[in-house]
Amino acid sequence: MKVLVATEKPFAKAAVDGIRNIVEGAGHTLALLEKYTAVDDLYAAVADADALIVRSDKVTKEVIARAKNLKIVVRAGAGFDNLDLAACSEKEIVAMNTPGQNSNAVAELAIGMMIYMSRNNFTPGTGSELKGKTLGIQAYGNVGRLVAKIAKGFGMHIMAFDPFVSAEVISKDGVTVAASLDELYTKSNFVSLHIPATEQTKKSIGYNLISKMPKGGCLVNTARKEVINEEELVKVLTEREDLKYVSDIAPDCIAELNEKFGKRVFATAKKMGAETAEANINAGLAAANQICKFFATGDRTFQLNK
Repeated sequence: MKVLVATEKPFAKAAVDGIRNIVEGAGHTLALLEKYTAVDDLYAAVADADALIVRSDKVTKEVIARAKNLKIVVRAGAGFDNLDLAACSEKEIVAMNTPGQNSNAVAELAIGMMIYMSRNNFTPGTGSELKGKTLGIQAYGNVGRLVAKIAKGFGMHIMAFDPFVSAEVISKDGVTVAASLDELYTKSNFVSLHIPATEQTKKSIGYNLISKMPKGGCLVNTARKEVINEEELVKVLTEREDLKYVSDIAPDCIAELNEKFGKRVFATAKKMGAETAEANINAGLAAANQICKFFATGDRTFQLNK
């Protein structure tokens, strides 16, 4: 089988070497398409690929239409909104992600952003500490659990809301279960978002929730920019001069936010939650292993389009 790694932003060399060892060790062929600048390059490369590994590269219905032999595509990372799952299903292509491989990198960044905002963006002035503050975690998955674990080391009180995780699981970690999103936002000095961008969650975080945060509250978004209602974010930050917003991906209205709110808002130029050497390697190797297991045994553990 031919396994194509198509990455506009390439994996680290250690990751590529590891992927090659896994793929070729299982008797398959590895092909690389790195730093491509035109989608036509991707169209040509996938034409005879049996498997595809991508990072944030978009696997659209047009890409899939040209991948005549494709049986499986793996997004090396947790998010998968760059994969057209419906198109994959129509062609009976298995689509997977690699959940958990980037989790620690994202969790550490979320905590780092809380510190950054609490200490005046590392500029002169009296800041505040994380110790004793309440952190609300929206979605208690791989990343949320790690954020809670790290935050405990800072002496924070932790709450979590996740309708898909049992109260017993959350409580077992010494985390308070929020009965509702309203309670989470009302009682949390920081709210850390870890929800995916779905039809149900897009623009779901807006005025009604953010305005419930206590004085000096800070919303931390290392999830997806699409979950924020940007118009309502501007409104609430305008009305509440004490609130802050920080994200690892710039919202579309970042210029307006910077102009109006200064140090109360910060966003990185590109999404960087998983931008560590360790996460880069872990996700790539996981993708290669999942493909090889799929070809060897039909394993579909992380299939998304069931």
